[in-house]
Amino acid sequence: MSSPLWVPSPERRARTNMTAFIERVRERCGVPVAGYEDLYAWSLREPFRFWDAMWDFGGIVASQRGDRVVEDFDRMPGARFFPGARLNFAENALRRKGSDPAMIFHGEDRVRDTWSFDRLHEEAAGFAGALRAMGIRPGDRVAGYVPNIPHAIAAALGAAAVGAVWSSCSPDFGVQGLLDRFGQIEPRVFVCADGYFYGGRQFDSIARASEALRRLPSVEHTIVIPYASADPDLRPLPGARVWDEVTGPHRGTACVFEQLPFDHPLYVMYSSGTTGVPKCIVHGAGGTLIQHLKEHQLHCDIHPGDRVFYFTTCGWMMWNWLVTVLASGATLLLYDGSPFHPDGNVLFDFADETGMTLFGTSAKFIDAVAKAGLKPIDTHRLDTVRTMTSTGSPLAPEGFDFVYQSIKQDIHLASISGGTDIISCFVGGNPIGPVWRGEIQARALGMAVEVFDDQGRPVRQQPGELVCTMPFPSMPVGFWNDPDGRKYHAAYFERFPGVWTHGDWVELTGHDGMIIYGRSDAVLNPGGVRIGTAEIYRQVEQLPEIVESLVIGQRWDGDERIVLFVRLREGLVLDQALQDRIRHQIRENTTPRHVPARIVQVPEIPRTRSGKIVELAVRDVVHGREVRNREALANPEALEHFRDRVELGE
Repeated sequence: MSSPLWVPSPERRARTNMTAFIERVRERCGVPVAGYEDLYAWSLREPFRFWDAMWDFGGIVASQRGDRVVEDFDRMPGARFFPGARLNFAENALRRKGSDPAMIFHGEDRVRDTWSFDRLHEEAAGFAGALRAMGIRPGDRVAGYVPNIPHAIAAALGAAAVGAVWSSCSPDFGVQGLLDRFGQIEPRVFVCADGYFYGGRQFDSIARASEALRRLPSVEHTIVIPYASADPDLRPLPGARVWDEVTGPHRGTACVFEQLPFDHPLYVMYSSGTTGVPKCIVHGAGGTLIQHLKEHQLHCDIHPGDRVFYFTTCGWMMWNWLVTVLASGATLLLYDGSPFHPDGNVLFDFADETGMTLFGTSAKFIDAVAKAGLKPIDTHRLDTVRTMTSTGSPLAPEGFDFVYQSIKQDIHLASISGGTDIISCFVGGNPIGPVWRGEIQARALGMAVEVFDDQGRPVRQQPGELVCTMPFPSMPVGFWNDPDGRKYHAAYFERFPGVWTHGDWVELTGHDGMIIYGRSDAVLNPGGVRIGTAEIYRQVEQLPEIVESLVIGQRWDGDERIVLFVRLREGLVLDQALQDRIRHQIRENTTPRHVPARIVQVPEIPRTRSGKIVELAVRDVVHGREVRNREALANPEALEHFRDRVELGE
């Protein structure tokens, strides 16, 4: 039998929050919990007591707790956690005060900044005061078109203090991508930076913001954060004001925190947009808070004073996940820019310079470092780094090997997985358990995760659908503009009624860990960034040469790459010039991540009898899998055009 790659020492196990929580459960709840397996089983057997204990352990600050942990627990969706509670997310995130660093920021090699906890409180309070002066009230939306900079954190927390709903996109989004998202939620306030840096280059954000704002009539106030320039040109943004001008008059006073229900909207995040514009997923303040406290303190073993890093943008849920780290009294390490500028050592340099304790990254980054021939174990100390988390796409077994052979031997490698849909994780790390090659360690506490076969039966040690059979606090409050909940129900509960179906193809292992093989639906997932096919179609099919198109994700080199198939007008041939135009159209109006790795001309696109194109069938053909339900296709012979495309080449 193979051996684990890493086992925590007895001394390390004893120091973990997980061990402290187990001891508290034994003492206060009288439960004979001996280890993680017992604790996980108890968290499902007595979920009310588990979430009640997590509230206490996480030290949640609230003006009211209420006398019930959950009501309507038998409804999924429909259960309500802590229905009598009144709290404020920002009050919990800003609980620590003092001169110690709350955030240490590097913007590539161009900008460096450190904010104390006192300064963060002051900046958030200033923004909250400015919002109130603008007439912003609980439930109003504040949109951020921002890089991963300290001001973005302050803006999100200031909005939360007022009870406004924060929603953000990274600055590499094109105008249409912004409109597809912010246009639905109708923000009253728009926050943007003047630009950003990536790969040693400076990019302007003002022009795109100006164009987007002309088509966002709901926006009443525009606030610009000087980042790329100390004195940005605001002329393209009539009426816009800079951050200090807006927040300055309201600084110097304590932040006022609106006390709101547990499920009051905190964030709006966005689905992939597979069948149209992205769905707007609304996440509640209390559910986000308690779920993140559990993941940070128990699964990632984050303590007050730790220094926590995640390589992310403001358009990925890991940014929202990172914000909540402040509620555990830890310091945020923020990096904005390319992780390979000037070379692949930059994030490891950042770790050594800042005393990083948790290094959060993607499987793609680990793979890229390996392919670059780097060996940080020989070039960097990394003595403070206790934990490395990996998400975005499945971490291959070879990635596990690389971490322990070439980054650090004594490190808790926690591959984690969840999603924007739940703003948290279904499966993740266990700091008191072993790490097995190629496996996520454990199902997360309080998450009734199972693997179902096609008939809805639980299976083990064979692939199936990742499902969750019991309610949990960070389930979405709902979708925006979905008053009867039909879209929400259709997204997760149609296949197995009363059970959350996540759309991941997974396997529970003999160690009770999990292997994730990828998405089980048509959503693209290159580098862990979920992308909807409709966002690409909308751009591609504006070009006159293209009649129709079909896009899939192809397994490639340990990750997933986007492959675009196009049917052109009669007599046309896909040359390099047209490929360049297609890529430019996609990049300019969505993001660079949407740009396909390969573009291939085909004579016909397969469709169902009702006229819908069939991405899943094409994906199965390209991957050499059997195509099910061929009888549902109006032109099944069209699939043969893709059969010789299994190896598309570089």
